[in-house]
Amino acid sequence: MNANDAMQEAAVTVLDFESTGSVPGFKDEPWQIGMVTLRNGRLDPASMFESLLRVDANRPFNAYAPGRHHLLRDEIAEASLMNELWPQMGPRLTSCPLAAHNVATEKRFTRLAAPMHRFGPWIDTLKIARKAWPGFPSYALEELIAALDLKSRVDAFCPGKKAHDALYDAVASAMLLEHLLAQSGWGNVTVGELASM
Repeated sequence: MNANDAMQEAAVTVLDFESTGSVPGFKDEPWQIGMVTLRNGRLDPASMFESLLRVDANRPFNAYAPGRHHLLRDEIAEASLMNELWPQMGPRLTSCPLAAHNVATEKRFTRLAAPMHRFGPWIDTLKIARKAWPGFPSYALEELIAALDLKSRVDAFCPGKKAHDALYDAVASAMLLEHLLAQSGWGNVTVGELASM
């Protein structure tokens, strides 16, 4: 994938990790991943992927960490490790541009999962939203999709899920990017242009 390629012709993996949050004496660990592919500017429903990720049952979570991890602790303790899922995840993470809403967490966890691999370019939907829609009262993902009337579409793709579920947030980020590319003046934007925002 060349950075000069138009987003309307690209395949982009949009991902989200949910994590334990920081707790003194413990490193922050991912407990869930969600991924979806944006292909030719449109979300590909067949590409949706989600998995819990193993975290030791005795490890504390930050009391303010969002998500429904407190309901899933037994399943999380028995889930696959990220390296066990690499055959499914790896090709999607290493073969095309990546996107997330506020990419710092996703960058950190992908580097930890496969430190010898190169990832990116990275497209940050948070930075893009601030440029595309200046003056919004909030750029939190769930508030953005509500303000842009995208929530019902995200809900339809992810029945029974809500914000701070990794797949829901990945789909919401992809919908945000899809919506942006449909706006006047954004249809011919390149991967490199979005990655450099």
